[in-house]
Amino acid sequence: MGLLAAVVTVLIWTSFIVIARASADPSRGGVLNPFDIVYARLCGAAMILLPWGLWLNWRDRVRAREDGVPFSAIPGGSLGGLSPLPLRTTLQIGLFGGLLYAVLAYNGFVYAPAGHASVLMPGSLPLWTALLAVVVLGQRITPSRALGLALIVVGDLLVGGSSLLHAFEGGDVWIGDLLFILSSVVWSVYSVLVRRHALNAVRATIAITAFAFVTFVPTYTVLALLHLVPGKVFTAPLHDVVFQMFFQGVGSVVISGITFTKMIQHFGPVRSTMITALVPGLSAVAAAAFLSEPLPWNLAVGLTLVTAGIVFGVRAASGVAIKPVAARAANTGT
Repeated sequence: MGLLAAVVTVLIWTSFIVIARASADPSRGGVLNPFDIVYARLCGAAMILLPWGLWLNWRDRVRAREDGVPFSAIPGGSLGGLSPLPLRTTLQIGLFGGLLYAVLAYNGFVYAPAGHASVLMPGSLPLWTALLAVVVLGQRITPSRALGLALIVVGDLLVGGSSLLHAFEGGDVWIGDLLFILSSVVWSVYSVLVRRHALNAVRATIAITAFAFVTFVPTYTVLALLHLVPGKVFTAPLHDVVFQMFFQGVGSVVISGITFTKMIQHFGPVRSTMITALVPGLSAVAAAAFLSEPLPWNLAVGLTLVTAGIVFGVRAASGVAIKPVAARAANTGT
């Protein structure tokens, strides 16, 4: 089961990057814009996770009554019982992990190729997480881990630096690169918040989906129906919307969230992170194979450096004791 969970996680994370680029890139004839894809992602995930959240809240109340907990102290979650976490925590993690990440990431695929996303999203995630952990959690960066992070920085600069430097010479690739970096930053904020509050992975995933669903879906529905935004989610072919609901929602959010948690339980956090270091390279190669995207020297070298930085940093951390709370708080990056 651990090996199967690892394979499924890596496949979904890799496919997420390739399929999101193929769907959001206007030049490929996609019928849905990035906000339509976010809408479909949230609706697909909500079909599974919101009933799950209601059930968890009901079970918690039943157990509390059985244990003789006073009525005023019985936990009830938030957002009408859709989130199994308190309102303040749901708002914090939901804003970063549920709403901002999806909006920034899918809009990035409009401008920049999947190869850039491979490096600047999952590839740079350890960098931003480590820096935020120093500020928020008070963790130290050892010299060996600092070397791994330095390799990631150099790899990121090789991939995205040229497009950022040529921002004023025309072209929009730099916009996508910037959005990919921001999406990686906000997911790192979510990851650090999950670790700081020692949140259960399933409950955190339900909470961020509940927040994003109740804030984004009703608003976008009204705007799209009144033609105040160029949304096509209600006029596009049904099979396109359903596909995004199941892959981006059920696949990327629900299934990969569960399989990543199972992988953590079987391999541990250190080896699991080493396994997911395969994602940047695999997704870049897949984009070249299926989307005919070029694989220039700077992208190839950048991928190599980022992957080496992730593996080196994780291997260096393997000798450090991992707190049980960190393993419980582990969550997915798509």
